[in-house]
Amino acid sequence: MTSGTEYDAVVVGAGPNGLAAAITLARAGRSVLLMEVKETVGGGIRSAELTLPGFAHDVCAAVHPLGLTSPFFRSLDLSAHGLQWVHSSAPLAHPLDDGTAVVMESSVDRTSAALGPDARDYRALMQPLASESEKLVDDLLAPLHIPRHPVSLLRFGRSAIRSIDSFVSGQFKGARARALFGGLAAHAILPMGQPTGSAVGLLLCAVGHSTGWPLARGAPSESRTPCSGTSLRSEEKCAPGLMSTPWSSFRGHTRCFSVSCPVSWLR
Repeated sequence: MTSGTEYDAVVVGAGPNGLAAAITLARAGRSVLLMEVKETVGGGIRSAELTLPGFAHDVCAAVHPLGLTSPFFRSLDLSAHGLQWVHSSAPLAHPLDDGTAVVMESSVDRTSAALGPDARDYRALMQPLASESEKLVDDLLAPLHIPRHPVSLLRFGRSAIRSIDSFVSGQFKGARARALFGGLAAHAILPMGQPTGSAVGLLLCAVGHSTGWPLARGAPSESRTPCSGTSLRSEEKCAPGLMSTPWSSFRGHTRCFSVSCPVSWLR
């Protein structure tokens, strides 16, 4: 970054949120400087050759439950930058102490069939959420607004507001269903007794049964991050000035500010 250069916005951190913020600002015609302390962009969604040359490994996230349902990611033509989504018929398996595992399959019916006494309750809970997952994501990931799908959001909210402990103990009887949902909901990174903890588990289940939890294959070799290809290498599609530079170049620059928030907050 050269001395005296001014930008409409400086985004610090080129992870998923930073990239999304920078792309959104650039699409609006703003000049943007994207800062990243690491040698490559992508944050938790980047890949690297960690073992042998030519073999890319996920540094952090291995699957992307919202990759196909996120309103922002749906707006990007990631396939034009080499991205392919790879699906499994069983997004996850949760091992149990007895040596078996409970499997969440793409089909709600097949998943519930293996949950014993909780089969009917799981099916009744997840079938509506899975069928309405795109509507839910559109409302849940949007800025504060009057819900576009209030009935779907109400159905989700009456369970999502509960803590993980409260929901699991009240909704399910058997260990298999409790382990499956509890493991998913733990991704909220909240205490098990804190309200709203169940929301993450419900959302992950819903998208797992609808669009799946795909793996990314074929990201651009320059960064291993297709989102960065959309923003950093296509100036004719985004605003000029969108770039990535080491953090050391950023020090001492007094006209910058950092953005580390959901892209929806910028709209």
